[in-house]
Amino acid sequence: MRIIVNGQQAFGASVLKALVERGEDIVGVYTRPEKPGQRPDPLADAAREHGLPLFQPSSFKSEDTWAQMRALRPDLGVMAYVTLFVPEQALNIPTHGTIQYHPSLLPLHRGPSSINWPIIWGREKTGLSIFWPDDGLDEGPILLQKEVDIGDHTLGSLYFNHLFPMGVDAMLEGVDLVRAGEAPKTPQDHSAATYEGWCRHEHVRVGWNRPLRQTWNLVRGADPQPGAWSTFNGAWVKLYGASRIDEALSIRPGQVTGIGADGIRVSAPDGQLLVGKVRPEGGKKMAAGEWAESVGLKKGVFFV
Repeated sequence: MRIIVNGQQAFGASVLKALVERGEDIVGVYTRPEKPGQRPDPLADAAREHGLPLFQPSSFKSEDTWAQMRALRPDLGVMAYVTLFVPEQALNIPTHGTIQYHPSLLPLHRGPSSINWPIIWGREKTGLSIFWPDDGLDEGPILLQKEVDIGDHTLGSLYFNHLFPMGVDAMLEGVDLVRAGEAPKTPQDHSAATYEGWCRHEHVRVGWNRPLRQTWNLVRGADPQPGAWSTFNGAWVKLYGASRIDEALSIRPGQVTGIGADGIRVSAPDGQLLVGKVRPEGGKKMAAGEWAESVGLKKGVFFV
């Protein structure tokens, strides 16, 4: 099959390399335009490394872009982490259509921060979907899905240890199913759908009066981006590497209960949160104990 790959970042590059390594016929690679002074996208670098035709349109809503894609005579489009909207006019140019990766169990968690929110909401499982995109937002029929136990993962560990490598393999599996004529198109149950927008700084402020598990989920779901935060001396401090201590103390939530080499302990109504690393406003990420010493943080003071 003649395949076009559309995507960006390390995931897009990894999907492209996996396809090339097994001898797929890649007739074109699409990725976001490069801005002056900006480092090339990893997918663009990978396309150049393998001597593949590289295209970087500013929009996929253009007749010129569609004509360019038609000239490649693609059989299948493979979308690996795409942030530019691609309309059905472009999606349907390949003779077998286009398949796309999404890091959630669609129809759950449609939208751009679909790894953050399942952790923050305390779900036990998440996963990935390979689906057939259409003009709706993550609404197209499902080709295949894979489940993952969330456990005590952070956003970063869940993605890089599971959803990233599983996603590359799933994209290859999807290509094989299309080639064999065995790729399903299972409609999503739209009545069960959830949608969440970007998980941003303003959404992840820690409220210390919440149950410990909720606070732990919030910190893990925002680690490393955008970084859950609290304030100390009027400035925000982002919190990373958190773990739960299920030992409740009869003190006001938000109070520092201990500082050590393993981090800072902060009280919650039903336990304590151990924070291993922090990033203070205007500073770099560092060990929480080291930061505490540098700012004179003592046991008994409060985060707010």
